[in-house]
Amino acid sequence: MPIQAVEPRRLYRQIADQLRQLIDAGEFAVGDRLPTERELADQLGISRPTVREALIALEVEGRIRIRVGSGIYVTEPPRAEILTAEMDEGPFELLRAREFIEGAIAAEAALHARPIDIEHMDDVLRRMEDIPRPTRMTIALDREFHTMVAGILGNAVLVRCIGELFDQRMNPYFERLSSYFENRESWRAAAEEHRAVRDPERAKAAMQEHLRQSQLRFSRNFGEKSAAREVAG
Repeated sequence: MPIQAVEPRRLYRQIADQLRQLIDAGEFAVGDRLPTERELADQLGISRPTVREALIALEVEGRIRIRVGSGIYVTEPPRAEILTAEMDEGPFELLRAREFIEGAIAAEAALHARPIDIEHMDDVLRRMEDIPRPTRMTIALDREFHTMVAGILGNAVLVRCIGELFDQRMNPYFERLSSYFENRESWRAAAEEHRAVRDPERAKAAMQEHLRQSQLRFSRNFGEKSAAREVAG
């Protein structure tokens, strides 16, 4: 019998499994409201971002429905099991990694940026700012900007690394999370944060601040009315 490696499951997936088991066991019936995100975090002794990642995973599965300003409700299980690609890393873990890695890259890129590099960055930023709200086009431009910063160092491995890290947001969990918190205001703030990165003296701090603010935007309470659904499907 071949031996298979045992991989530790990420904490948010363990929490999702626990909540799913409680629902299946009848602790929460269809239509019941689950404890709030804050209450779950307190009861489980974990951070709210971890709880949020678990709830998003369950919503993608069709097991719960998050109603902004109302609560988290158990839904009728889907007739057929919904298969979704599992992420080893949750959205917040990914953003924290990008904050560290891209901050270091931005600091080094600032030392080597040529006038033509700044010109290309400005062109992408202008195109980003011409679009007033998040769309698939803004996501593509966002990716172009981040890989462009890495490209200043002339290292194809770094460009591929940053591109692959960015592309991990193109999954059902991250898209669902974005649908609650990305809107015109958040995109305007993100565009301003991008422009700060082109300043050689502030590049590292600006990149880290941009990705830190992204985490904060995704950490707002689900009850906030500003969570407009304006992200393209």
